[in-house]
Amino acid sequence: MEDLIDLIATDGSASDVSDRIKDVLYAKSAERIDHFKAPVANSMFNDAEVETEEPDQEPTAELETEE
Repeated sequence: MEDLIDLIATDGSASDVSDRIKDVLYAKSAERIDHFKAPVANSMFNDAEVETEEPDQEPTAELETEE
């Protein structure tokens, strides 16, 4: 990050500054992705059984049948 500030302070070329900003942003985003990767993978591919919710009440509407 300090080299980015040095680049700006010494009037580095716009493309160099832009490239350095992109590098810093990619590094930060990769760090965050790595931080969340394991918990998400565990929650998605965990071998634990998935519980399904049962409805609270059974439907009360009855179908009329002709006799």
